[in-house]
Amino acid sequence: MANTKTLTVLLALLVLSMLVTEAFARHYQYGNGSLKPKQCKGRCKKRCSKARKTHECMFFCVKCCRTCLCVPPGTYGYKFLCPCYNNWKTKRGTPKCP
Repeated sequence: MANTKTLTVLLALLVLSMLVTEAFARHYQYGNGSLKPKQCKGRCKKRCSKARKTHECMFFCVKCCRTCLCVPPGTYGYKFLCPCYNNWKTKRGTPKCP
């Protein structure tokens, strides 16, 4: 009897967790084309907030965002969520987007 109650509670928590995750993913979509051009500056401000060269970071971030319409979340990493942003390279083969 106690096992079925525990199992039911765990199952309910799992379903609730899945629903919350899906709602979060819909609200905060990432990937190419997930932004409008007017949203680039705000997202790049957040992305470049901890950069040592903020002006340079903002310049390239906005340039990349206007092309890819995507900026990865956070201040560092997560580029895999925006393939265009992640794969755009300089002539030397280094990442163009911060």
